Amino acid sequence: MSRTSRANRPPRIAIIGAGPGGLCMGIRLEQAGFHDFEILEKASGVGGTWYHNRYPGCACDIPSHLYSFSFELKRDWSRPYATQPEILSYLEHCAEKYGMLSHCRFGDAVRRAHWDEAAAEWTLETESGRAISADVVVSAVGMFNDIRLPAIPGLESFAGTCFHSARWKRDHDLSGETVGVIGSAASAVQLVPEIAKQAGMVHLFQRTANWVAPKQDDPFSEEQLEHFRNDPRVAPAVRRKIFESFGGPRAFESVRSEMVAACMAEIAKVEDPAVRARLVPDHPWGAKRPLLSNDYYPAFNRANLELVSEPIERITTDGIVTDDGRTRTVDTLILATGFATTKFASAIDISGRGGLSINHAWNDGAQAYKGVVTAGFPNLFMLYGPNTNADSIITMIEYQTDYVLRQIQRITDQQLAWIDVKPEPMAEYNAEIQRELEEISMWHAGASDYYRAASGRIVTQWPRSMPALQEALSGLDEDAYEVASL
Repeated sequence: MSRTSRANRPPRIAIIGAGPGGLCMGIRLEQAGFHDFEILEKASGVGGTWYHNRYPGCACDIPSHLYSFSFELKRDWSRPYATQPEILSYLEHCAEKYGMLSHCRFGDAVRRAHWDEAAAEWTLETESGRAISADVVVSAVGMFNDIRLPAIPGLESFAGTCFHSARWKRDHDLSGETVGVIGSAASAVQLVPEIAKQAGMVHLFQRTANWVAPKQDDPFSEEQLEHFRNDPRVAPAVRRKIFESFGGPRAFESVRSEMVAACMAEIAKVEDPAVRARLVPDHPWGAKRPLLSNDYYPAFNRANLELVSEPIERITTDGIVTDDGRTRTVDTLILATGFATTKFASAIDISGRGGLSINHAWNDGAQAYKGVVTAGFPNLFMLYGPNTNADSIITMIEYQTDYVLRQIQRITDQQLAWIDVKPEPMAEYNAEIQRELEEISMWHAGASDYYRAASGRIVTQWPRSMPALQEALSGLDEDAYEVASL
């Protein structure tokens, strides 16, 4: 298709991912009068990480009243920290209410995206072999797209049931089984107390102890829920109070001593002093992602839960061998080993101007201008991109979709073939962000690869507050972009 023919039609937009980011982008496009878009989703339904993560105990660690879109507030969350089924139901509600399902193409993952310079358009190839042409691509794959599998010798030889926590086998009954769980971070902290209620024995293999703080999470009473439902002022007021309580990482860092004390009080609930000692982290609070649970530490008082802190040497056909030579035979192996959180859009094979691979462009770690665009990839926008992780991601996504929408409107109004952020402003912006990240001491304790690329560069975290991102994304930044007209 020629560039000139584009002047007579609206832009064709492809959104990759039907999680919170993809749905928010689609809704905002529809509201702005852009109707020619597809939402390409590898799963069979909407929800993103909340579709895939269905393990027992799965819940959000952001207070519920801040975990909904500002344009579609949910007033009757059942508890202060919503569980996966309730969050998924909310996202499904949003997709249906705002007409997103007709735009969704389920069960067909995008495996490659290539920029055609002559046609000034993207070609996306899906797992089914389908080719899709788009003038604009919005990557909404976020941080939790690619599951991380542990590099343990013999893993592929295990003959029992084995699955990742983010791909939970809901038809598999753990009742009476001996279960091995590898990993002790966010998903393990939530699922282990739950499966210990079913399984005959659970062996939790811990490489690194994590700080786990309590949370105020008693379900709302029916009286409270009626108050939320009947008085439209209440839920927004609660939401605003939660929003104002988040002050970004510097405020987070300032409460370190209180959080350590709270965590240590929870650890004290573990009755066995030897187990208790092995649950105390050897890194400062905040160096790794802090976790929340009221059930994790008390679960170690159960006779059928063993904490294994010896390193794993190998996996056999029916068990796990640790460095001390001991073998623990297991029926089911659960890999609670998280995600490749630093890949972002590079989880897809993307090539931009001059055939530039995004993996090559991000050789030193993922980086973008204001977390949304990266040089050399015209008309490619990202949601929950590099250095945008902080506080409530739902709120952060809304700021990003507003910015992307303004850029798409600019492309349309000015009849541009493409816009591409210039390398210089992107480099200046990232240098500024990295300087600020250097000043946040808790992220420099050498304890976390969750935040860092292989180069050591912090690529996930936003060093400022949520309002600061909104301000950074409030303009159009025309001078930061190279453009080409139709």
